[in-house]
Amino acid sequence: MSKIWKHLVFATLVGLALRLFFVWQFPNEVADSLVYEELARDWIDHRVYGMFLDGNLTPLDIRVPGYPGFLALLYLFFGRSLLAIRLAQTVVDLATCFLIAALAAALAPVELRRRVSVTALWLATTCPFVAIHAAVPLTEVLATFLIAAALVLLVKDYQANSCLIRSGGYAVHVPPWFLGGLLVGFGSLVRPETPLLLVAVALVLLIRWRRSVDWPKLFRAGVFMGVGLLLPLVPWAARNWYTFHRVEFLAPRYYAMPGDYIPRGFYAWTKTWLVRFRHAYLVVWKLEDEPILIEDVPAAAFDSPEERARVAGLLEQYNATTTVTPELDHAFAELARERTARHPLRTYLWVPLQRVVSIWFTPRTCLLPFSGHLWPPAEQWEEDPAGFSITVALGLLNLFYVGLAVAGAWQWRQRSGLWVLIAFIVVRTGFLTQIETPEPRYVIVCFPAVLSLAALGWATSHFRGLPQS
Repeated sequence: MSKIWKHLVFATLVGLALRLFFVWQFPNEVADSLVYEELARDWIDHRVYGMFLDGNLTPLDIRVPGYPGFLALLYLFFGRSLLAIRLAQTVVDLATCFLIAALAAALAPVELRRRVSVTALWLATTCPFVAIHAAVPLTEVLATFLIAAALVLLVKDYQANSCLIRSGGYAVHVPPWFLGGLLVGFGSLVRPETPLLLVAVALVLLIRWRRSVDWPKLFRAGVFMGVGLLLPLVPWAARNWYTFHRVEFLAPRYYAMPGDYIPRGFYAWTKTWLVRFRHAYLVVWKLEDEPILIEDVPAAAFDSPEERARVAGLLEQYNATTTVTPELDHAFAELARERTARHPLRTYLWVPLQRVVSIWFTPRTCLLPFSGHLWPPAEQWEEDPAGFSITVALGLLNLFYVGLAVAGAWQWRQRSGLWVLIAFIVVRTGFLTQIETPEPRYVIVCFPAVLSLAALGWATSHFRGLPQS
C-alpha cells in the first residue's frame, strides 16, 4: 500500500472512530432537533410541511425544508431511528473531510498539493468541533457538507473555465459558477443564510474584475451563480406563494408561529449588551416560555442603578404573564434607543466585536456535558477537575486551529482563490454579530475554510521558500 493510501485509510478510520465515539457517548437532542423531527414526521405522515398547533395540523414556513427532507428520507428507509440519523450524519461528515482535503489542494501550489491535502484530511477527520455534530439532529453536518462542496467548485474556477460532466457517452461543459451556485441553493434549503457564500464570492470578484475589460466575465459569473442559486429555491417559493400567498424564497427573519407577536424592541435592547451564548440561553431563549430573572441579566445591560431598576420593573411585568405585549416591547425599544444614543459605538462596534470573540474563541462545549466555564480557574477546577481540564484542552485546540488558519492565510495571501475563503469567513461572521442569539455552533459551517487554511499554515511551517502563486 502506498504512503498516500495509508494516510487516506488511517485518517478515515480515525475520523470514523471519533464520530462513533460521540454518537455512542454523547448522543444529544436540542430544542431545534425536536422541531426538525416533527416537521419531517408530519411531512411523511400527513403530506403537510407543518406541525400540530392547538390540535390542528398547520402549514409552516419557520424552517426551510432541506434538513427535515433529509430526515424524512432517513425515516422512509430506516424507520424513526435517531441512531440512523446519527450514523447517516457520520457518513456525510466523513465525506465533508474529503471535500476539505480537495479544497486545500485547490488552494495549494502543485508541488505542495498532495502534502497539503493529506494534512487537511487529518485536520478535518480529527477535528472534534465538527465531528460532535454528527451525534445531534441539527443542520450543521449537512450544511457544512454542501458549503464545502460549493467552495471546492468556486475556488477551482480560478484554475478552470468549465467542469466536464460525462453522461451516456456525452460530454457537457458546465460553468463552475453555475454548479457552485446550485450547491449554495441546495445549502440554502438547509440553512437560509447560506447565500452569504455567494455574497463573499461577489465581493472578491468585484475586486478581481474591477476593470471594464473584465466586466463581461463578472456579469457572466453573476448570472450563472444567480441562476444556480434560484433553481433549488423555486419549488419552496412556489409552495409558500400557494400556501401563504407571499413570495418567500428562504425563511422569515424571525422564528415565530402564526399569530405570534415578534418582540423587535426586546431584541433591539439585547443587541446593546448580549455577547455571550450563556445569556442568550438565560434571557432570549426564555422569552414567551419562562420567567426571566433580573439576576440573570449581566451588569453590562445597565448603565446605572436607575436603569437596572427600570429593567427589573419591565421584567416583573413580563414575568406575571410570560408574554411580551406591544406596550412592553415598546418600552424595551425605548431602552435600546436610549442606550444606543448614549454609546453608539457600543451598539454598532464593541458589542459586535465582543460577539466575534465569543463565537470564535470558545471551547465549544455546548453539546458536551461540561459547563464550559473557565473563570475563576481555581473554583472551576475544584468543582469539576475533569470537566475543567477538557474545557481548557478544547479551548486551546480551538486557538490552534484558528491560529494556524491565520498563519496560512497570511503566508499564502497571494493565492487568489484563498480570498474567497477569507471573504466567506468575514461576511458570515459579520452576519452572526447581528442576529438575536449568536451561538458558537453557527460558525461550524466556516470550518471547511478554516481547516483548509490551517493545512496551508502547517505547510508554511514545514516548507518555506516555495513559490506563492
